[in-house]
Amino acid sequence: MRKSRDTKGWLRLGIRGMAMGAADLVPGVSGGTVAFISGIYEELLDTIAGLGWGTVRTLFAEGPSAAWHRYNLGFLAALVAGIGLSVALLAGTLHHLLAHHPVLLWSFFFGLVAASVPFMLRDIPRAAFSATIVAALIAGGAIAWWLTGLPPLLQGDAPAFIFGAGAIAICAMILPGISGSFILVLLGAYSAVIGALKSFDVVRIAAFVGGALTGLLGFSKGLGWVFRRHREVALALLSGFLVGSLRKLWPWKKDLTPLFTHSDGRVEFLQANLAPWDHPDPHVAAALACMAAGAVMVGGLGALAQRGAQETSSKASDRG
Repeated sequence: MRKSRDTKGWLRLGIRGMAMGAADLVPGVSGGTVAFISGIYEELLDTIAGLGWGTVRTLFAEGPSAAWHRYNLGFLAALVAGIGLSVALLAGTLHHLLAHHPVLLWSFFFGLVAASVPFMLRDIPRAAFSATIVAALIAGGAIAWWLTGLPPLLQGDAPAFIFGAGAIAICAMILPGISGSFILVLLGAYSAVIGALKSFDVVRIAAFVGGALTGLLGFSKGLGWVFRRHREVALALLSGFLVGSLRKLWPWKKDLTPLFTHSDGRVEFLQANLAPWDHPDPHVAAALACMAAGAVMVGGLGALAQRGAQETSSKASDRG
């Protein structure tokens, strides 16, 4: 699902990349959710799935320009640039908010993900709803609910361990509702990866990138195949993931036991959800406002996607 873009289209794509990068910085939020609601999810899957040794052969046999256009590399470059810019600009701010204003930050992303559920379900035609669709929705919700309630299983920083964690986490990053950074926390690799990035540990960064590329190329092909052949079931399953992930994003939490300490001194805790009235500092009105802001962002990204689709359709009609 490759699209032609003008300058505005490329700029909008970079903005979507920035939104994906911001989402992936927070354990519990998936950049895949942003990719879906902004209308680029299937193009992202198709582009990644199309990469392989053929890309390398084309690069050397026909030159960079041929590879760039044949494999939609401009799309990936714009997204990666947006994600990288977002990480560079927002990582410190988001970590500060997570440490000092967690209720408000979690509320924003809770509203964003909750508003994404009907947005995703509307892509399933009413005529397609069946017992299979409902079962997929329930299964997705149950899996995500279970995953987000697990304590970290392991803890390590060996390059081989980081390679495996990267391969698993990157698969989660492109699934709406499943957070790659949360999977890193679950596997006990989040602290090691963040520490490697901050200290520029080349060996561990290379291990993570290698694992991520390995996992991404394999997983995207499988997910793309499912989308092409069982699109409605896949959408129902992913919608369930979004619903189940709300357990992790619930704003009012209580710290239970410390899990590990980040390189900047922040302590990661095993947490339990609380009712707002049981939280010592609930900020209910501000939290509801942040939820509404998250929902508005979903509407904005959806409008951005719709506008891009209309412009693409208009250009195709003009050429015809």
